[in-house]
Order: sequence, then C-alpha cells, then structure tokens
Amino acid sequence: MTEFGYQLLATDKAARRGRFATAHGPIETPCFMPVGTAATVKAMTMDMVRSTGAQIVLGNTYHLMLRPGAERVGRLGGLHEFMRWPGPILTDSGGFQVMSLAERRKITERGVTFSSHIDGARHDLTPERSIEIQHLLDATITMQLDECLKLPAPRREMERAMELSLRWAARSKEAFTAREGYGLFGIVQGGIDPELRRRSAEGLQEIGFEGYAVGGLAVGEPQAEMFATLDATCPFLPGDRPRYLMGVGKPSDLVGAVLRGIDMFDCVMPTRSGRTGQAFTRRGTVNLRNARHADDPRPLDETSDCPAARDYSRAYLHHLVKSGEILASILLTWNNLWYYQQLMREMGVAIEEGRAEAFAAAFAEEQALGDIPPR
Repeated sequence: MTEFGYQLLATDKAARRGRFATAHGPIETPCFMPVGTAATVKAMTMDMVRSTGAQIVLGNTYHLMLRPGAERVGRLGGLHEFMRWPGPILTDSGGFQVMSLAERRKITERGVTFSSHIDGARHDLTPERSIEIQHLLDATITMQLDECLKLPAPRREMERAMELSLRWAARSKEAFTAREGYGLFGIVQGGIDPELRRRSAEGLQEIGFEGYAVGGLAVGEPQAEMFATLDATCPFLPGDRPRYLMGVGKPSDLVGAVLRGIDMFDCVMPTRSGRTGQAFTRRGTVNLRNARHADDPRPLDETSDCPAARDYSRAYLHHLVKSGEILASILLTWNNLWYYQQLMREMGVAIEEGRAEAFAAAFAEEQALGDIPPR
C-alpha cells in the first residue's frame, strides 16, 4: 500500500509543482480532473480520457447516490471497477449540487433534506452519510460536506455558511475511515471575504486533512474577485498538502490560479463546450458552428498531438456540429480535454524552469490574438 502524501518538487513565487501518492497511483501537479459526474466523462470512453494525459477523474456523490445508488456501485466493486478507471478518483460531496436545489432542499445543523430532481423522492444528506456514500464508491479522495453559497451574498450569510461548513468538516473527519493511500479534503469557505477565508482555513487545519480545497468560487463573482480571494486564502493553507480549486474553470482561470498556488482543478467546461460546438485551442476558443469553417481544410490546431485537433478538417468538424452528429461531441470533447491537460503540463514545466509568469504572459498574448481566419 502507498501512503497518501504530497511532495513539493519546485516553486516559482507562489506557483507550485508537486506530486502526491495515492492508493490508485501518483498525481503530478498542477493537474486538471475531467468531470465524470455520473461515472462517465460525457462523450468519452475512459481509454480516450486516459489518452489526454488525465491522471485523476471526478465523480459526484449527489448524482451517484440517486442513480444508480451508492450501495449498488459498492456491490459492483466501486467506481474504479464500475467505470473502468483504475487511477485515482475524487468524489464531490454533493454540497454544490444541493446548493442549486434552492426550491427543493432544507438546510439544518444536521445536514440537508432535499427532493430528487429525478423522481421527487426525499433524501437526507448529512456529513456522515456523504462520507459513507463516498466510501461505498471507493473514492480515492473524499470531500467533506459543505454549504456553498451563490455570490454575491451578505457577509452574515457567508459567515453562517462558513461556520456551518467547519462544523460539518469536523463531523466528516470523524466519520471518515482512514485507509492507506486514501485521503479526505476539507473545503475552505467564506465567500469573497478575506477574514472569513482565513478563519475557515485555520479552522480546517486544526481539524487536519490530507488536502485542502477552496470552494465557493466561480459561482457568480468576476475573475478579479476570484483571484483576489485566492491571494487572500492560499497563504493560510499548509505548504505540504495539495490545494484544490473546485469547479474552475476557463483556461485563463487555471493559469491565474496556478500562479497563486493552486494545484488541482475540475470543471465541466471542456466537456460541456465540446457538446455545444466550442473548441479550446492555444489561440482561444473556436466556435465550429460559425459558417467561416464550412470550407476550411485546415485542422483545428496543427501543433496539437491530439488526433481530434490534428487529423480532421475544420470543414468536417463544422459539418458534424451543424448536422448534430454524435461524433462532433466526441471529437471536440477529446480536443478540449487534451488541451486542458497540455496546459497543465506546460505550466508544470514552466514552474520547474522558473518562468511561470513569462508563460502566463505568453499564454494571455496568444489567446488575445484569437483564431487565424481562413485564407
């Protein structure tokens, strides 16, 4: 068995390059985790996900507890066996999804009672039940249950949710069954208030976790406020534990957050965009619905090693998108996940070579140039 532990390999100011061991294999950071909400990364086989360089994927407690059910997944060998992914898996606690059910849920000190969006059935999700579900799923990294607010919110509400999340963090830690190579992450809350973020980070460290997530961002605030919150939060997180920014984001969000000391990311954006005709490239986002691509024989990005970006013409991709063909979602999602993984690898190299800020500047400049129009 392997002890769950983080090794800092290089720094460049606040940016970090690291590695940590898990029961299901090592993870190099910075890293992006493709979102496999319902035990599937939409439009991808797990072999295709692996081909992008992804080391770890994410599953979701809320969705999997409703369908097919955590107990069923547990009987079938856990998520690794169920979805054919032998590598590490992180499971979200369900807190963010419950937040979006404002008309269907009630939050108390005990936990959350909510109605299923599938059949209306009533469910209880407490910190203890969330941990139990994640154990049944055999999550390599388990997340505490927290309350995530939409922003903007009054300070008194941000403080109330932060303090409740701290109490739930302590209960999550008590319910967690420690196993070698498995870890439990606490979640820093506090909205965009620096003092609340500091109090949350310090309170979580008193409880003690294998890693620390920054939650409650990318929920309506501008990018500048998100970065300011990271600037105020990361200095209070321990340097010998991985740091995870939840639900983020656009490529520019990732680059800016890495500069501020974040190690791990997840977001539905690359997969969702792939299903709506949007492709991420080194020169920004390309909308394959645009008629300008209809007669363009060029590949999406001739410099990419991804077969989807390199081997198919823009004209063909445009045709697939406009025709509503399933293959459009497959190829564009493949490209997008590949691009996100490549971006993280390049950031890691830049940190090792002491040029993280120069990389970020060059990235922003190339993105600003935009896509090269057809001749």
